[in-house]
Amino acid sequence: MKLIIPMAGRGTRVRPHSHTTPKPLLPVAGTMIVERIVETFGRTLDRTIDEIVYILGPDFGQEIKDTLKKMSDRQNAKATFRVQHEALGTAHAVYSAKEDLDGEVIIVFADTLFDSYDKVSVEDADSVIWLKEVEDPSRFGVAVHEGNKITDFVEKPSEPISNLAIIGVYYFKEGNDLQKEIEYLLENRVTGHGDEYQLTDALDRLLKDGKVFKKATVDEWLDCGTLPAWLETTGEILKKEKHDYDSYEDTIIHPPVFIGDDVDINGSEIGPNVSIEAGSTIHNSTIKNSIIQEQATIENSDLEKSTIGKHAQTKRAKGTFHIGDHSIIKQR
Repeated sequence: MKLIIPMAGRGTRVRPHSHTTPKPLLPVAGTMIVERIVETFGRTLDRTIDEIVYILGPDFGQEIKDTLKKMSDRQNAKATFRVQHEALGTAHAVYSAKEDLDGEVIIVFADTLFDSYDKVSVEDADSVIWLKEVEDPSRFGVAVHEGNKITDFVEKPSEPISNLAIIGVYYFKEGNDLQKEIEYLLENRVTGHGDEYQLTDALDRLLKDGKVFKKATVDEWLDCGTLPAWLETTGEILKKEKHDYDSYEDTIIHPPVFIGDDVDINGSEIGPNVSIEAGSTIHNSTIKNSIIQEQATIENSDLEKSTIGKHAQTKRAKGTFHIGDHSIIKQR
């Protein structure tokens, strides 16, 4: 089975980090968002993914491809790369991998994490849509259902017709069927929200054509699409996974925390809800509710609700900061 991951977007709401790193490659407690998604399928899906198709932006360089190739190798899957040259909507993004829309495919938009306690079966369905019960369905596209069968899709309903939100994960028994419906949208300029080609319009056409749609509900759905959401989701994952950590000289640790390999800490207070990636240095500092990416250096600083980029430095900094890779902040 193929897993298709559209990830050509620039992730503007997680800047400055997305200036140098695509949002799905940002870490959550030591593991990239996109790899956590693939691992979730490995735990919860009744199929094996043997190929991952990454839909990238035209300016994504070889370093990003190499990172994704290594990740695919770890997951025992072939890596394939396609390019979305223009951002014209979710259906258009998927169509950028039209060569790969054959046989069984799963499509996932990689800006959220999800999990399910039970195995998801895709048997006896033309399509399976992953859903999460929400308190305010008016903020989401929702699926209307009778039992396990989906009967309709409604975008941001004004009336409480369903509280099951579509989380951006889709299975198709035959990818060619989806390809044909997307082609219809493109050829006839059928656009939706934002005057873009929307995947939900293709789903609606498949449903009206008599395809059997079933639902798969998830127990956990965590957003990573903004800086506050990335921080909050990291905190939730830290509480769930309970990572071990070493002891450090003159340092107090308040779990939950994640501390990567070869991290040098002394004279500091770390946690709670702090993720420190490999190779970082923390001296004489206090860090709470923050993400420190790899090879960063924090000295004589007091950070809270901060996100610090790779190879970045803070010295005598106090407060909340969001600084990109290779940046330096020094306060007097």
